[in-house]
Amino acid sequence: MLNQPKIIALRQSLESTIVGQHKLLDRLVIGLLADGHILVEGLPGLAKTTAVKALASGVHARFQRIQFTPDLLPGDLTGTDIFNPQEGSFCFVEGPLFHEIIVADEINRAPAKVQSALLEAMQEHQITVGGVTRALPPLFLVMATQNPLEQAGTYPLPEAQLDRFLLHVELTYPSADEELEILQRDRARLAGAATTQAVVDVATVLAAREEVKKIHIDPMLERYIVTLVAATRDIDTWVPAYAGMIEVGASPRASLAIARAACAHAYLAGREFVTPDDILEVAPDCLRHRIIPSFTARMEKIARDVLIQKLLETVPVP
Repeated sequence: MLNQPKIIALRQSLESTIVGQHKLLDRLVIGLLADGHILVEGLPGLAKTTAVKALASGVHARFQRIQFTPDLLPGDLTGTDIFNPQEGSFCFVEGPLFHEIIVADEINRAPAKVQSALLEAMQEHQITVGGVTRALPPLFLVMATQNPLEQAGTYPLPEAQLDRFLLHVELTYPSADEELEILQRDRARLAGAATTQAVVDVATVLAAREEVKKIHIDPMLERYIVTLVAATRDIDTWVPAYAGMIEVGASPRASLAIARAACAHAYLAGREFVTPDDILEVAPDCLRHRIIPSFTARMEKIARDVLIQKLLETVPVP
């Protein structure tokens, strides 16, 4: 794991920008290592955009921030063919998705037709416009932020798009001490303190990803991952008290996500093998956006995290 110290340095550099939110910073780096997109959800003012921009600043890569708005069009993301009157032909003008790190700010403020423009890019790492398919960069990472759906002017993300995010991280309010430190750091920033500098380059990230792929997962743990994901589709059997609380369980893509994220978590810990604790740590963020609570669960105000935690407590750990 030759590149692991450099990735750890990147993780540490994020703490110079973001106060607290250690789980969020870990998840951002895990998404970078596992080649998976990240959805960060929280109330306004919890540093969602600041966190993802800090990660983008820490990687020496082509970076683009896209502010999603209700009047955004699909071509504003993918690019479009423009007629050149001098040459009498059309030429393709690349959109912002052709950058290496994309910050999709407030992604749920755009309508479904714009959100669907991301589907091919996020899954296939390519974009098709005018019948021509164009490849995206090898390092292509979408870090999206969204406000809770209860906020005015937001649209729920389609389930197909949610499933393409590796992790769904939810933020909470900082403690009083952390909020005090935020205030002090902001005053220091206004006084001219240095901002986050690039710590690693694209080649280092791609090399680290190859090292993460070599992290060993015992077949018993692979079976545990599959059993855990399958339990979300059959909660009646595993947790009879919550029978009928999950309308739609997680897809097989969830098993892949948990395995990849667990390998990246072990890599950050300096291990060459995955432990059950790695799986238990990342599973909630891999499952949160992939299950749909039933009408009964919503009426009884039983959150998805409660259902996931109950399954983690019930399914036997090898």
